[in-house]
Amino acid sequence: MSARLNPYLSFAGDARQAMEFYKDVFGGTLRFNTYGEFGQPDSPMADKIMHGMLETPSGFTLMGADTPTDDHRPGNNFSVSLSGDDDAELRGYWEKLSAGGSVSVPLEKQMWGDVFGMCTDRFGVPWMVNISEEAG
Repeated sequence: MSARLNPYLSFAGDARQAMEFYKDVFGGTLRFNTYGEFGQPDSPMADKIMHGMLETPSGFTLMGADTPTDDHRPGNNFSVSLSGDDDAELRGYWEKLSAGGSVSVPLEKQMWGDVFGMCTDRFGVPWMVNISEEAG
């Protein structure tokens, strides 16, 4: 895999239920990571979803998470996610997407081991870029 593009949905505390619903609709494999698993075991968000990913037999990928903010108005509850293991390709996309926009999370190594960043492009579209290490 070099790169994939998919929607990333934000939820106000019910990401697990929503992603399980989408699994019932589309089938596939659903994986979750909680905030507690990634260094926040004592926070009120500990059992909430930091990252969920559904991969379906039809080739769909849908990601989602509970967000710690209260901004869940329609239109503010999604991002477009670019992910893969081609460092040069994904960094090239990041540079172009973030140019003239705003960066909320710099593209750098994160606690789960991948390089990750979040930006909003100059047209107001939110993007997430995750670069994993190439599979050996």
